[in-house]
Amino acid sequence: MQSMFWLILFVIFVLLEIITMGLTTIWFAGGAIAAYITSFFANDGAQIIVFFVVSFILLITTRPVAKKYINGKAEKTNVEAMAGKIGTVTEDIDNVHAKGKVDIDGETWTARTVNDEPIGKNQLVEVVRVEGVKVIVKKKED
Repeated sequence: MQSMFWLILFVIFVLLEIITMGLTTIWFAGGAIAAYITSFFANDGAQIIVFFVVSFILLITTRPVAKKYINGKAEKTNVEAMAGKIGTVTEDIDNVHAKGKVDIDGETWTARTVNDEPIGKNQLVEVVRVEGVKVIVKKKED
């Protein structure tokens, strides 16, 4: 294969990575560079093998580390940030009768309890998770 092919492929993979920012094609860009270097002294078959082997090795060895440092520091937003927040019960929570409301950071949410235990008005609760438009809560431990 012509060495220019590997350079073009490298540019395509880098551009795709810039567009997606998903750590999906950068590993293949590394494989394309390795194949480009190989193109000066090896045949087409060897270049293809080098491309796939280097891409695979980069993917397996560096992707978990890169994801940890790049995506690991993403801040939780909106619903993801609700878990662990403290709220005040504004309407008795009763799973059996499908009622209950909680005020969390000035917003009123429909609430249900984790273990079907009723919780009375003005009690403090902790958000365990969000299911649709309801918060699933438990009584706040003192």
